[in-house]
Amino acid sequence: MASAERGQTKYQVNLRRYLRESGVDRDLIRIICEIANASKYIINAIRTGDLGVAGTSNLYGEQQLALDVLSDRIIQKRLMFSGVVAKMASEEVDEIVEVTVPTNGRYSVAFDPLDGSSLVDVNLAVGTIVSIYEGDNLLQPGRNQAASLYVLYGPRTTMVVSTGNGVHEFAMNQLMEFDLVQENITLEGPARIYAPGGLRSKYTEGTEKFVRSLEASGTKLRYSGGFVPDINQVLIKRGGVFMYPHLNGLPSGKLRLLYELNPMAYLVEQAGGAASNGKQRILDIEPEGLDHCAPVFIGTQESVALAEQFIREQEG
Repeated sequence: MASAERGQTKYQVNLRRYLRESGVDRDLIRIICEIANASKYIINAIRTGDLGVAGTSNLYGEQQLALDVLSDRIIQKRLMFSGVVAKMASEEVDEIVEVTVPTNGRYSVAFDPLDGSSLVDVNLAVGTIVSIYEGDNLLQPGRNQAASLYVLYGPRTTMVVSTGNGVHEFAMNQLMEFDLVQENITLEGPARIYAPGGLRSKYTEGTEKFVRSLEASGTKLRYSGGFVPDINQVLIKRGGVFMYPHLNGLPSGKLRLLYELNPMAYLVEQAGGAASNGKQRILDIEPEGLDHCAPVFIGTQESVALAEQFIREQEG
């Protein structure tokens, strides 16, 4: 497989060609490429669009920004256009959307159209997160995903994707097409960075002991407040751990299983890492509904195992 190294001015392989030559199913390629197309419009909206509120709320009672609503509409339209999607679930919509236009119904897609949108007005990186399943059932364990990906809108726009055969990074070029940057991203060794979400004053005893052990070993704090850039940092730096743990008063954490945790856990596991709620593998959790939330410790296997050990020892 031809590839391109970071820093080159010319790339050899675009997204569609790479997926096709890797033997990915044609209909799955269509979905991934439609997300790539959607990202062109989303990045333009981020650069030029309305940063105000939309006057509506999502199913979690959170006030929606205009960019959230617009990004959701863009992705829904592209997925409907694909002709291969049976159902869609968006974090911005309170029910599963059944596709009624002509479709072969091969796949269903769950997505967070603009994760971290509240960071746009202070010009920090945000992203789109996507989870893809065969068939029409979205409420199943994440281990059954056919593919997952995220798009990061930062100084560069990049896509990190896995179809079950490693994790690969693509970058948007001047023509707004995605070209291969690097193949087979892998997490190695102990965590060198950590990104801790949630108020530390509300950490449980096991989580607090885990954080102290990271600090004692020289692990550096690197937290942006955005799930996509923080997971991207863990992957691209080849080693780290992100967590949004169970908190005193918030035992289920904050992040959503369907739209955030499952796709990111799939990517991290494909890179040789691990993802846990502190007691159980994220990808083995049976979703109880669209609004199912769970704690998460995600990154290198060594770090996630250590978090589980401290939680088991301190909290049973």
